Amino acid sequence: MSLHNSSTESPLFAADSSPDAPPEGERWSSWDGAMHGPTPRPDWVITALGAVEEDLGVLKTGKEADVHLLRRWVPDGSAEPPTQSILAAKRYRGSENRLFHRDSGYLEGRRVRKSREMRAMARRTEFGRAMIAGQWAAAEFDALGRLWELGLPVPYPVQLNEAEMLMEFIGDGRTAAPRLVQTKPSPKLLGQLFEEFRGVVLTLAEEGWAHGDLSPYNVLVHEDRLVVIDWPQIVDVVGNPHGFEFLERDIRTMCDWFTRRGLDVDADLLFGDAAALAAGNSW
Repeated sequence: MSLHNSSTESPLFAADSSPDAPPEGERWSSWDGAMHGPTPRPDWVITALGAVEEDLGVLKTGKEADVHLLRRWVPDGSAEPPTQSILAAKRYRGSENRLFHRDSGYLEGRRVRKSREMRAMARRTEFGRAMIAGQWAAAEFDALGRLWELGLPVPYPVQLNEAEMLMEFIGDGRTAAPRLVQTKPSPKLLGQLFEEFRGVVLTLAEEGWAHGDLSPYNVLVHEDRLVVIDWPQIVDVVGNPHGFEFLERDIRTMCDWFTRRGLDVDADLLFGDAAALAAGNSW
């Protein structure tokens, strides 16, 4: 995955010439005032308010968000270790720059507190589109926190500040882990990766959820282990009228990839097991 230097492209990292500008980096740490991930936190998370941050470039562009590489560190070394970390910064697009043609199916079954907001979202008014945009960021942050607590292989969600989510960077140094679709695992590793995928799907189903857009393009392979990314569209299988369709699509898409790589897998059996767990969650 290529890395492009684009720190000047983001308004979040505009040059700061004010007297309160940080001594290094492009902005002070955004930890204060943000929503934070679940505790206990991994020991690499830097919470010092004296930390600074620098945008190292774009990792990935998408329809809903762009993902940047971000360095956070403590310039004077006054904080307890760690004093530096590399994070993934996912910046969700505003309502005026997003594509909403695929939102409605995923949003069915989700609820907001006010009926006015529900009507606006259904009608795709300007206010409703802004509500939808905000829901994607909040939904992914909340989902990652819950999935992390379940022990599933997902990036740790460090914080959410408006439309920017900082999370664990999956890779070595500043090189991102490859997507599953880019790998050519050995027969032994292929079987192991399938079992990990199966465990993720069944654990999700037991909780009543489906990823909703699972494919070899949003599964990473790091140190011979799967890490599943891109969760804003997570689906309530029973609450969403298309929930079981999303669950089946997730399973068949992934099983097709493993089959093409030479592994004998039964998508029908896995979907049956997952559907039974999801249905049982509603009882």
